Amino acid sequence: MSHLDFLARPKRPFGALLTAMATPFHEDGALDIDSTRRLARHLKTHGHDGIVVNGTTGEAPTTSDGEKRLIIEAVREAVGPELKVVAGVGTNDTRHSVRLAQEAAEAGADGLLVVTPYYSRPTQTGLVQHFLRVADATDLPVMIYDIPGRSAVHLDEATLRELAGHDRIVAVKDATGQAGAAFHKMVATGLAYYAGDDLLGLAFLGSGAGGVVSVVGHVAGDVWRETIDAVDAGDMATARRAVARILPVITAVMGRGQGVAMVKAALEIVGVLPRRTVRLPLAAATELEAGHVREALATSGLTGARRAAE
Repeated sequence: MSHLDFLARPKRPFGALLTAMATPFHEDGALDIDSTRRLARHLKTHGHDGIVVNGTTGEAPTTSDGEKRLIIEAVREAVGPELKVVAGVGTNDTRHSVRLAQEAAEAGADGLLVVTPYYSRPTQTGLVQHFLRVADATDLPVMIYDIPGRSAVHLDEATLRELAGHDRIVAVKDATGQAGAAFHKMVATGLAYYAGDDLLGLAFLGSGAGGVVSVVGHVAGDVWRETIDAVDAGDMATARRAVARILPVITAVMGRGQGVAMVKAALEIVGVLPRRTVRLPLAAATELEAGHVREALATSGLTGARRAAE
């Protein structure tokens, strides 16, 4: 079987639609496990194949290792075996990432999301060794997270080709903002590709990507499901209309404020979360920012996306 078969049948080791889930907090900043379960159930009932926890949108830099484990366990319990639970375990300390990977496996995760080590700016050789070390730490499949805008390092095509030789490195979440370059890497490596940017989700899907790891999927999961199904059916007109419908929400959440704060405001507005609390150094969305989100949700017809089943 050729690794180019993705051109006809996209590779989807984690399903097609995942959302990088926000982490709910109480007013005092403590972890809100009840709301975590509620949010996971909401995603399950709105078109998702999987949930990514403990990622950027989950405020992983400000949650403890113990909290990360509790989040995995709560989401696993809430969604059951039907959805994939992919745990973010990437840090800029390889030994720490290995420990997080092992703990995620013990907590019931189905896969690992491993971001390029941020701040340290390792060489391509260091990146290869880092990812291989984490991939060797468990039996779980790995999705590499390529996001140079946050990590200050990028993954060369040659690096990805080398990493693709590892049996458990199966996918890339691409948030480089470069759909054309991502297509080159898809062809060169045979890895499954997931769009890590809602705005480029349709472009990635149209190029053979396996799916989307969304943020606006918190409130637009059904629309993303419609989009993916339309692309699979070759109905690009329907897919374009679906994404155009939620474009105001994509713009409001990802372009008019800090994404985590804005999506928590959206979840509060539609009644899925009771509050929009974030942890410092992030600041909660202001009333003005929340107003932009509310207007975008109304324009996109998404204000009726009420709370999940209790």
